[in-house]
Amino acid sequence: MRIRILFTSLVLLLLTGAGAYAQVPSLESLLPPSDGAASGRIIQMVVLLTVLSLAPGLLIMVTSFTRFVVAFSFLRSGLGLQSTPANIFLISLSLFMTFFVMGPTFDKAWNEGVRPLTENRITEAEAFNRTADPFREFMLAHVRPKDLQTFVDLASESYPKANEGEKIDLRILIPAFMISELRRGFEIGFLIALPFLVIDMIVATLVMSMGMMMMPPTILALPFKILFFVLIDGWNILVSGLVRSYF
Repeated sequence: MRIRILFTSLVLLLLTGAGAYAQVPSLESLLPPSDGAASGRIIQMVVLLTVLSLAPGLLIMVTSFTRFVVAFSFLRSGLGLQSTPANIFLISLSLFMTFFVMGPTFDKAWNEGVRPLTENRITEAEAFNRTADPFREFMLAHVRPKDLQTFVDLASESYPKANEGEKIDLRILIPAFMISELRRGFEIGFLIALPFLVIDMIVATLVMSMGMMMMPPTILALPFKILFFVLIDGWNILVSGLVRSYF
């Protein structure tokens, strides 16, 4: 009797396992449909997830975000404020200004590269080239020729030399563009900090002439700098000037 019960339980267990095994989906069904093999599609998904995880860095590298955030950092330092405006506000303002400036570039990349790919009208390689071309045009329009030539010369031994009429390699264009944006950001930062420095010097001279040796000049200069920035409508001048620098 016991042997019969054990045999019946074993048969039921095998049947249940076979049914469960039959319900396990194959690897091919879990991956999106494509012409390549399963291993190739897995590599494509890993590359896609990697690119998405690096999206914030890509936003900084190939857009106008760097110039904006550097200029706002100089503004806060010139005012002598450590945490006002907050970092989240400056970064958010820089992001929305970046979306405003890069709007035509984003639209072109979406319409010519991303949308045809989602509709299965072009391949991944062609979609990458079409998506990168608008950003390439934007960077070429604003990169400093000296910086671009520097990286072209540095890459002459490591990368194949581009023939006449060929596109510049992004590995050369992106760092040159970033260096150019940093330079322009520091130039704008100098113009921002200069009037605040003059106010600091005037206040420090007055404090010293009055014999107030123990009074830090920055404490007295802070309200004058804020008042000066508000009276000249500084936010409007700075933001409009930064946006117009790209047009």
